[in-house]
Amino acid sequence: MNQQMAEHYLLAKSASSLYYPFGDDISVFKVKNKIFATISHGSNAKSAKVAEDAKGHFWMNLKCAPDEAEILRDIFPGVIPGYHMNKSNWNTIILDGSIPQGELERMIDNSYLLVVSKMTKKDQQSILIQL
Repeated sequence: MNQQMAEHYLLAKSASSLYYPFGDDISVFKVKNKIFATISHGSNAKSAKVAEDAKGHFWMNLKCAPDEAEILRDIFPGVIPGYHMNKSNWNTIILDGSIPQGELERMIDNSYLLVVSKMTKKDQQSILIQL
């Protein structure tokens, strides 16, 4: 999955929208004004402790349960602790083609549902009824 495919999948989620609060080079995806994903180019990551070739790809931040976040980092070299995010609740996925598309879609779905689950019942129902 490349950056364009990821953006398309993220925007296909019910009530999702795209913002640029940190500048034109960082795409922020929200559901009802709550962030569930970001995408930026790895070259923006000045201090990240990753291989230089990883900085040539787009990076996607996704929310994740802490236990699962650790497991995904152990399984996939392209999954690192959330860059500029809470490291226990967010992962950064390097979109270098090393992670199967189905797994990326599952991670995106999981991030979206984690954010929705923290909303008010009214907001949850208005979103979940459309799924």
